[in-house]
Amino acid sequence: MEIQLGADSYQIKIQSGALDQVGKWLQNLWPAKKIALISDSHVFPLYGEKVMAQLVAVGFDVRPVVVPAGEKSKSLAQAEKLYEFLAEAGFTRSDAVVALGGGVVGDLTGFVASTYMRGLPFVQIPTSLLAQVDSSIGGKTAVNSSQAKNLIGTFAQPAGVLIDPETLQTLAAPQVSEGIAEIIKCALIKDRTLWQRLENFSTTAELLAQAESVITSALAVKKWAVEQDEFDLGTRLLLNFGHTIGHALENTVGYGTLSHGEAVAIGMVKITEAAEEKQLTPVGISAQLKPLVQKFGLPIDYQPWEPAKLFKAITHDKKTRGDQLKLVLLKQIGEGYLKTIPLTEMKEFL
Repeated sequence: MEIQLGADSYQIKIQSGALDQVGKWLQNLWPAKKIALISDSHVFPLYGEKVMAQLVAVGFDVRPVVVPAGEKSKSLAQAEKLYEFLAEAGFTRSDAVVALGGGVVGDLTGFVASTYMRGLPFVQIPTSLLAQVDSSIGGKTAVNSSQAKNLIGTFAQPAGVLIDPETLQTLAAPQVSEGIAEIIKCALIKDRTLWQRLENFSTTAELLAQAESVITSALAVKKWAVEQDEFDLGTRLLLNFGHTIGHALENTVGYGTLSHGEAVAIGMVKITEAAEEKQLTPVGISAQLKPLVQKFGLPIDYQPWEPAKLFKAITHDKKTRGDQLKLVLLKQIGEGYLKTIPLTEMKEFL
């Protein structure tokens, strides 16, 4: 699949066993050069040596660096440690960066690569389902702050993305569910056929057996949105369905208490229920959504539900423009739309 963005276009390779071809793949993108291989303490022991060996075999000078696994590594403090690593290793703009890991590693690495010396080329090798269907594609990079998730970031497209669904075999069940939340989102906003496929799967195992095609379908939705609206000013905002409440939940309960996918699942259910009450979404969609979400091991609620704290977090949401907020709602399953509301009205939705 190709993301077509003019000079910033790049290819996504989606293939089981693709990790065995990473040396050849990267050799086709870049000449032999110095590479920082950034991974985390969970993923590097699984795949780090394998990737390093392939890159060294085709002539790359690989400098690995491992950050602590978990959402807490998406911070300016961790970014600063990576800047120091790159500087001490003598990295210049003729060198490059590889992100090997899930969404945290991808977002952090993209942010560091795009800001160190005003930008190094980088590629994404996502190893979690969440990163494979969402965060590794589209060029959004970010770290969190105490005020809001992904508050500090850049738009910087990768030079390429390599997706190997076989890496999903080493994920724990909750991590798989987390990625399925984003697949459900893609189906709801743009692909009714994908929704029907999700309904027809009896178990997560059935979905994973068709991982290549399911990932491709979800990414087709993201490709459509990114190519129309690279900088998140209109159409691309549809990809944030469930995220306004989801990000606020992550912030208020503490990063890591709820996974991103769990928070998004709750956000999709809650915003749809509220929109149905306000006659902004047809009644009955939430009744179809809740059992689907639960089938894949995702929650539909969180207690204690604290509207005042959630609203405070939402005031820092990147979809907020002045005193207005762009909400993503559903006209029907397979068709999302944007509705601008006064920020204060969000209190009623909560």
